[in-house]
Amino acid sequence: MKRTTITLLLLASFGVSNAQVETAIQLSQGTDDSAGGGPAYIISTPSATYFLEKEGGGLSSMLDIDGVDWLGFHNEEGSGHKGEYRGFPNAVHRQDGNYFHAMNAGTDPSSSVVSIESGEHVRITFISDNGLWQGQWNFYADRCDFTMSKVSSGYKYWVQYEGVPGGEMDSTDFWNSSADSQQHPIEEQSIRDLPSPEWMAFGDPNSPRVLYVLHHEDDEHPDDYVSRPDMTVLGFGRHEKDKFLTTPQTFSIGFVESTNHSVIDRTIKQLLD
Repeated sequence: MKRTTITLLLLASFGVSNAQVETAIQLSQGTDDSAGGGPAYIISTPSATYFLEKEGGGLSSMLDIDGVDWLGFHNEEGSGHKGEYRGFPNAVHRQDGNYFHAMNAGTDPSSSVVSIESGEHVRITFISDNGLWQGQWNFYADRCDFTMSKVSSGYKYWVQYEGVPGGEMDSTDFWNSSADSQQHPIEEQSIRDLPSPEWMAFGDPNSPRVLYVLHHEDDEHPDDYVSRPDMTVLGFGRHEKDKFLTTPQTFSIGFVESTNHSVIDRTIKQLLD
């Protein structure tokens, strides 16, 4: 099945007609007030609204169709797990700089350019201020893709979802993954390399949907998940403080309008067809 057909089927669950897909995505610029007022690209789609922080090059907020933010970043210095650590992909950390994180006290700046802007696809590319890292964002009607398109030679990175399922991290939240068909308590750790296709999804019992994160390339590196009192910490290519990714790779983040494991798994696998 072609990706275009898959996208149309997925969007049907959001009440989006085929005719509306051509103008499904809107790009604007403003501030993310909930994150502390930083400048942001605002990408509105039928399935989510993304706030892409313009100085740091990472997502600061990701709102579902009910307006609930599943990231919860805030730039207040010292807020830690309650704000400044959150976001996606939070990829380059003390590896020839600190990049692709919504701007906090420890983030180094990047410059950006919008290279594609249509009702079907928005592409924004960020280049680190040292010129040695490049991250490319592609926004579609049903998801967002982040590609680490240039890696500083000799250095490593990880890609993380550090956020708040359903708007707030609490003990009733849960996660699913490609490893099994079970729904796991949010406080349960997963210390392993996820099986292909590598994905994990996070949910809240009060929400009809989950947020998923997908690693497009299979590898044998750890994809550890641990919980913190105020946020998730899923790291593709991460174990404790160690980073393992060294080549260009692609990751998707989005919502599935179901909490059923088989539906989540099927939807994510369709993205790779």
